[in-house]
Amino acid sequence: MSEIEISIKVNICDRFYPLRIKSSEEGEVRNAAKIINERAKFYIDNFSVQDKQDALSMVALEFASDKKEKKSNGYDTDNISTKLKELEQLLEI
Repeated sequence: MSEIEISIKVNICDRFYPLRIKSSEEGEVRNAAKIINERAKFYIDNFSVQDKQDALSMVALEFASDKKEKKSNGYDTDNISTKLKELEQLLEI
């Protein structure tokens, strides 16, 4: 059975983006937008970043660098987290 898709709008740097996502992904997507906004604010407040587009570029660079670091240390933490959640679901049965 396929999961229900919902329409939401997320606010990233004072711009709203409409999305269609699975209902189970809503919390994760909203949390991701919150993290992006927090990191963009960090760059605006602490560095000479005036333009929100520049702040978003810095956030993208930060996230891309972090992702590469996770892979290079021999551990894919995203995959590990997914597998742990799957294991927890199996144990609940």
